[in-house]
Amino acid sequence: MKKQSNNKLAIKVSHVTKNFNVYYDKANTLKERMIFFNRNQKEVRKVLNDINLEISKGETVALIGVNGSGKSTLLKLMTKIIYPNSGNIKIHGKLTSLLELGAGFHPDFSGRENIYFNASIFGLTKAQIDKRLDDIIAFSELGDYIDNPIRTYSSGMYMRLAFAVAINVDADILLIDEVLAVGDQHFQEKCLNKMKELKKEGKTMVFVSHSMDAVKFLCDRAIWLYEGQIREDGSTEKVVSDYLKVCS
Repeated sequence: MKKQSNNKLAIKVSHVTKNFNVYYDKANTLKERMIFFNRNQKEVRKVLNDINLEISKGETVALIGVNGSGKSTLLKLMTKIIYPNSGNIKIHGKLTSLLELGAGFHPDFSGRENIYFNASIFGLTKAQIDKRLDDIIAFSELGDYIDNPIRTYSSGMYMRLAFAVAINVDADILLIDEVLAVGDQHFQEKCLNKMKELKKEGKTMVFVSHSMDAVKFLCDRAIWLYEGQIREDGSTEKVVSDYLKVCS
């Protein structure tokens, strides 16, 4: 992997390892403790093992791999939702993420109120949100539902609103995790086309998806994670082809 100077880097991941503790069921009675004496023990699972990668400004990179390979964990580490056991991640630029639908939304607020609530988390002022409000609502295609409490929304409606806000907060880096798997085909295509526009504008994107068609449409580079390590990092066509050969 060719090293880039810091002024060209958007994300640098250095020797990152992430473990999770998995606890056995706790024994509650003396009888259970005698029968299931090992249930209070824990297992340490290494989800990511010494990951090193650099993503340049303006790159659109896919993270691919089977479930449990560490893709979503790596994105969460980049957003600082969780932290590594060792190593470090440096982010250069303003970052926004779509990792979990509805994260940052208040269920009792309307869609309109949540636009203000969510966009303010990303650092926008009320005046800035006012200017973007019509564009956000139009992109979400929620119509009159925008003034309903979002606890009444379907998962597809959540995704529409979350995506519409995320693309309007002027972020330099977008992290997107499988949210395009939710919703109808029309809106998925609309989101992919919008991401293509953002790519042309020079935004940096890291995209997790099981849709290899979406990965090939959007990304020039793909990183294949396998059992917590980088198995292959290169052009999308090459990495996806190798991945599909193994998975087919």
